[in-house]
Amino acid sequence: MIEIDHLYKSFDSKDVLSDINTTFENGKTNLIIGQSGSGKTVLMKCIVGLLVPEKGKVLYDGRNFLAMDKKEKKSLRTEMGMIFQSAALFDSMTVLENVMFPLNMFSNMTLRERIRRAMTCLDRVNLNGAAKKYPSEISGGMQKRVAIARAISLNPQYLFCDEPNSGLDPKTSLVIDGLIHGITHEYNMTTIINTHDMNSVMGIGEKIIFIAQGKKEWEGEKSQIFSATNEKLENFVFASDLFKKVKEMEERKTVS
Repeated sequence: MIEIDHLYKSFDSKDVLSDINTTFENGKTNLIIGQSGSGKTVLMKCIVGLLVPEKGKVLYDGRNFLAMDKKEKKSLRTEMGMIFQSAALFDSMTVLENVMFPLNMFSNMTLRERIRRAMTCLDRVNLNGAAKKYPSEISGGMQKRVAIARAISLNPQYLFCDEPNSGLDPKTSLVIDGLIHGITHEYNMTTIINTHDMNSVMGIGEKIIFIAQGKKEWEGEKSQIFSATNEKLENFVFASDLFKKVKEMEERKTVS
């Protein structure tokens, strides 16, 4: 579990995050949603320590990350996995070497153990046949799956995903969502996903935080979105004609 307690972040005296309070639950896919510039990426960067907030606490199962010294933060980071928007693979490394990178950096495994662990992770994302290929030789969707394999190589307790479906077609996005959701439950991780993809929200969102202009405007389950009365959330969610039609159908069911 990750708890955010009265978190504030500003740039040049302008508040980007203002009094954020929420809890990201263990064993669930927790989604942060909002428009570009809403503050959701800044929030994730504060949670993982890439940015330092002016006020507040970030608690990892009761441990205040912001109060830790350098050594303690380094130790906690071995419990984190990251999936970046662009996959962020090393072009000069093979798929296998990319997945082994965190193991080489942070584990005490032998070379044979590291290879075995990396191959297990590649098998989990159905890519064990691509181990010797380079990122340039595989598709964008496969690159994202390599990024997932790398992120789980150290068996993390916490998984962070920044727009994991960015640049992918709808079918591949469903595959990536399914992998992240399945791995979250399989490893009982606390997973946090930044996204503005409503298909992901309605597909795998188990707890959802909606941020607008740096403030938490709403939180709840995906089943509650269509009955939510927050105007900013409605404007965000129902910007798509498809979801307007879904809402209309839900309203008709309620009336009948």
